[in-house]
Amino acid sequence: MNALTSFHSDIKNILEQARHKARSAVNAAMVEAYWLIGQRIVEEEQRGDSRAVYGQRLLENLSKELSSNFGKGFSYANLRNFRQFYLTFPDKTICYTLCSKLGWSHLRLIMRLESPEAIEYYCKETREQQWTVRQLERNIKSHSYRRLLATQTEPSKLSSDSLHLEFIKDPYVLEFLQLPETGQLKESRLEQAIINELQKFLLELGKGFSFVARQMRISTETSHFYIDLVFYNYLLKCFVIIDLKTDKLSHQDIGQMDMYVRMFDDLKRGEDDNPTIGIILCDSKDETIVKYSVLDGNQQLFASKYQRVLPTEEELIAELAREKRLINTQA
Repeated sequence: MNALTSFHSDIKNILEQARHKARSAVNAAMVEAYWLIGQRIVEEEQRGDSRAVYGQRLLENLSKELSSNFGKGFSYANLRNFRQFYLTFPDKTICYTLCSKLGWSHLRLIMRLESPEAIEYYCKETREQQWTVRQLERNIKSHSYRRLLATQTEPSKLSSDSLHLEFIKDPYVLEFLQLPETGQLKESRLEQAIINELQKFLLELGKGFSFVARQMRISTETSHFYIDLVFYNYLLKCFVIIDLKTDKLSHQDIGQMDMYVRMFDDLKRGEDDNPTIGIILCDSKDETIVKYSVLDGNQQLFASKYQRVLPTEEELIAELAREKRLINTQA
C-alpha cells in the first residue's frame, strides 16, 4: 500500500510540475505579446500628426477588431495598459526577463509607478521574494520603497558597515495587526498581535528575516533579561533583536537596548555571525533624544516608529521628510 501511495504521489507531482511549467510558459508568452502589441501601437501612433486624438481613435478601433476576433481582454483600457507596458520597459531584453519572472497582474501594478528607481525596486523584490499580487499591492500602498529610503544617508556618507541600513524601515506600518487606532496599548498585546500575524510581520520587516524566539532569556551570573522578539537575517548573517515600546522613546529605552545588543553579542552570537542589530520599535520618538544618544552614528542600534493604520500618501510623505532631515543631520 505504501509503495502504491508513493507511486500515485510521484505521478501527481509530475503532473503538477507540468501544469506549473505550462502556466509559466503561457504567462511568459502572453506578457511578451502584450509588450509587442504596445510597441506596435506606439509605432503606429507616432505616424499621426495629431497624436492624442489619433491615438484614442486608433485604440478604439483596434479594441473592436481584436474583441470580435479574440473575445475578452482587449478593451480600450487594456490596450492602453499594453502601450504603457512598452513605454515603461522599452528595452526588449528587460522585457524578456520580466516575462519569465513576473505575471501580468504584477506588472500592471508596477508600471503605474512614476519613479524609475521605485519600478526597479519593486520588480527586483517581487522576483526575489516571490510576492503575490496582494503582497505587492500592499507594499506599494504602504510605500515600502520610500520607507527604506528614509533610513538612508547620502551615498557619499555611507560606509561599508552601513549597508544593512537597506534593511531597516522607518516607520513600520502594522495595519494588519488590527490594533485600535488610538489609545494606550500594552506591550504584551502588541507582541501577541505580531506573533498572531507573524507571516505578515516578516513581510513587513523585509527580505531575509526568519523568526527565532519571543521573550528570549539572556542571563548573566546574577541577572536574567528577556528580549521581546529575536530574528535572524540570513542575508546580513546576523541576529536582529526587537524591543517593543508602546509609548514615546526614552533615553532609558535606548540604554536598555544598547545593553541587550552587547549582551547578545557576548552570549548568543556565533563565530560566523556579524554583529547583532537592535531595533527599538516605538510609538513615537523625539529628534533630540535620538540625536544626542548612542543611537547617533551607531550601526547596531536603531529606533523606528510603528503606525497602527495604513497612512495616507500625504501623511507618509510628511513623516518620511521629517525622518530624512533627522538622518541627514546625524550623518
